[in-house]
Amino acid sequence: MEKAKEFLEKFATIEGLDLVSRLNFPPHKPHIDSSFYEYFVLRGIRVDRVQPGSIACSFKVPHRLTNKDGNLVPGAIATLVDELGAAVIHVEGQPMDVSIDMSINYLSNAKMGDELEITSRVLGRKGNYSGTNVLIRNKANGEVVAEGRHSLFSKPASKM
Repeated sequence: MEKAKEFLEKFATIEGLDLVSRLNFPPHKPHIDSSFYEYFVLRGIRVDRVQPGSIACSFKVPHRLTNKDGNLVPGAIATLVDELGAAVIHVEGQPMDVSIDMSINYLSNAKMGDELEITSRVLGRKGNYSGTNVLIRNKANGEVVAEGRHSLFSKPASKM
């Protein structure tokens, strides 16, 4: 937590230093509370539609997730693929599935302020193994920003 705070302080503007120094994120309970990183990346995402096996979301690219050229950073895209790929197969009341593999194709840039459409869908399930696909598209021009495939494993139910 302290390293994240130090990084933010190093690159923050003078006006922002006061805000950064007041950040307070208590330790989180894994798989129950959001971590600082999840909160930092996913804040602002809007869920537009949920259907069995499919989730559609909107996301306006914020300044905090862009590089010096104003492009959405690859790490934020990877987090969106990870989180939304897992969310589409999550069953309420069950532990989150564990990521086994992610493959992401970065196809075009998304700029700060761009509105993105993110669609996550289940490709299939076999036993405790699931495959998902996450498509990130620029709403304004229809360009595909990235496409990710995410493989996950669910913990078998206890027989006790």
